[in-house]
Amino acid sequence: MADADLDVVIRQLARQLHTGLMTRAKERRDRFNSLAAKAKGKETGERFKMMAKATMEQANAAAKRLQMSADNVADSYARSMRLAASTPVTVKAKKAKDEKPAKKAAKKAKANKKT
Repeated sequence: MADADLDVVIRQLARQLHTGLMTRAKERRDRFNSLAAKAKGKETGERFKMMAKATMEQANAAAKRLQMSADNVADSYARSMRLAASTPVTVKAKKAKDEKPAKKAAKKAKANKKT
């Protein structure tokens, strides 16, 4: 992974976070469903079932937002790297240094001609 592009790494990390988030949400959903099965009253069981359903809905929404954010970041990074790679590098400092001694030599030659 040392020479992998960072956009690939960003996507891998997002995939891992998505998997972990959904695993935890399913564990919590199963816990609420088991509490609903053990509940003594009908209303209590229905409340636990609703909590299990809401847990999965919230986890799915969070996972989608996480994936979208990671995709946006990875795409932005890849785009900026392509732009940086396609931009030509200009070297102006060397030209300026080369011209100054030539100008000084020309001024000295004019001064010597006048005398």
